Amino acid sequence: MKNIGVIGAGTMGSGIAQVAATSGCQVKLFDTNKEALSKSKEALEKVLLRLIDKGRITPEEKTRIQANITYVNTLKDLSDSQLTIEAIVEDLSVKKTVFAELETFVSQDCIIASNTSSLSIASIASSLKDPSRCIGIHFFNPAPLMKLVEVIPAIQTSNSVLEETVKTIADWGKTVAVAKDTPGFIVNRVARPFYGEALRIYEEGIADFATIDWSMKTIGDFRMGPFELMDFIGNDINYAVTESVFSAFYYDPRYKPAFTQKRFAEAGFLGRKSGKGYYDYSENATKPSPIEDHNLGREIVDRIVIMLINEAADALFLNIASAEDIDNAMVKGVNYPKGLLELADEIGIDRCVFKMDELYDEYHEDRYRCSPLLRKMNTENHTFY
Repeated sequence: MKNIGVIGAGTMGSGIAQVAATSGCQVKLFDTNKEALSKSKEALEKVLLRLIDKGRITPEEKTRIQANITYVNTLKDLSDSQLTIEAIVEDLSVKKTVFAELETFVSQDCIIASNTSSLSIASIASSLKDPSRCIGIHFFNPAPLMKLVEVIPAIQTSNSVLEETVKTIADWGKTVAVAKDTPGFIVNRVARPFYGEALRIYEEGIADFATIDWSMKTIGDFRMGPFELMDFIGNDINYAVTESVFSAFYYDPRYKPAFTQKRFAEAGFLGRKSGKGYYDYSENATKPSPIEDHNLGREIVDRIVIMLINEAADALFLNIASAEDIDNAMVKGVNYPKGLLELADEIGIDRCVFKMDELYDEYHEDRYRCSPLLRKMNTENHTFY
């Protein structure tokens, strides 16, 4: 597919447009806000100049990429699109309205996709007269740099639309993970314990923010600690996603939000963007020192990582995605050091089951229930790979 429409000229929409244009597609980037279109064009100029400075593209390639993007402000301008990708506000009613209007302009063969990170694709598809053409295509920010793209067929999506979408995104140089249309898809579902269990460890007084982050980076080999990452994402955004997943799963205790994060969001301690979050980012602030206790650090890492493994195993158990796609999603979508199911094999399924049962015996909370798949694999002495 060569003619691509992108709806929304914010950071994500602009990034998707850049990806498609770099791959040789003719892209029309739509936004009703002309200022947003101007800013998107200016931002692309700066990004491409930096890539020239780093030797990643030539001046000729810069010119080609920019020529492949046209900036438009009416949906009718997307009429020749073979694929449109919506990247606007995470509001179901707004998306449905845009999709219903868009369908009146594009051809019957045009695939209509949403970049939503958490909303139901089936619900979005229901706004269309032909819901079989609708699919989720979830890029990660920044779209040009992050290799992973989750592709989410709704129950209405045709097989041909799924196949064509997967081929197109792969042709753009991305790693595709196909996920079932369930809350959080793969990454935003499986990653919840990275934040939630870290917050729980803090709330229990086991360790402070700096020590938990140090443990996950130094011992766990994660690129960022959970509190650093929450500050980077924004506590308001991360809390909203957690609350959304919690309610979407009918208030399953595994996804229960933490009062600490809620209070930080309410106080306006949103992280880097507000200058203060779990850490102080003001000019003369001193970052607190962690307690570099390797025994404590090991306990913290074991608890968080095995909770992550349990969540990944449950996603596989419920056919959310294949083992390979789950592992690829966590490595290439959120930069985990290894796939969680691969890590389960290394740690030992028996160790994972023992730790989950140990946590359940201590707390008697459904939050710590062991995945049936992990228990079955342990009984049958199986591994994921």
